[in-house]
Amino acid sequence: MLRSMTFAAFVTAALTSSPAFAQATSEKMGVSDALFAAVAADGGMFEVMIAELGAEKATNPELKKFSKHMVEAHTKVNGQLKEIAAKKGIALPKTVSIGHQFCVDNLASLSGEEFDEAYAYAQMVGHMNAVGAFKAESKRGQDPGIKAWAAKTLPAIEEHGKELRSTSMHHERGKMEKK
Repeated sequence: MLRSMTFAAFVTAALTSSPAFAQATSEKMGVSDALFAAVAADGGMFEVMIAELGAEKATNPELKKFSKHMVEAHTKVNGQLKEIAAKKGIALPKTVSIGHQFCVDNLASLSGEEFDEAYAYAQMVGHMNAVGAFKAESKRGQDPGIKAWAAKTLPAIEEHGKELRSTSMHHERGKMEKK
């Protein structure tokens, strides 16, 4: 449990304190479309990587199902972003950021219920961060194409968070019933 809490604290710090995240979601500054695209690509790759782990390692059947859905959904969205970025001449990162890679590596080292808890938490934080960045871009983006893509994609990301909350609540209820 302590290991999960430490991991959860790191995930929160690593994913919400990066300069790119702060710039992309700041209320005081306009959103740089290229920066948003880079943040979205990093987050999208991260989502696929951890969802692949979830599909393989989750013990909760609902988390496994959610993970498979995330792999499909985020692979599709990542492809759309790559197409848009290529047309606009925006270079996207080819690998995830150091903070995301650290989270992936730590998740890979967990198993059982400890994995399920940490994985669900990482997914929740990742989706909350994505919602913030996509909302900011859809409201203040300068490029009409990227702004429209962010607005079109945002409802699906919000829905993923709702699905995860529902799955997590079912998991928590199941744990309490076992006691």
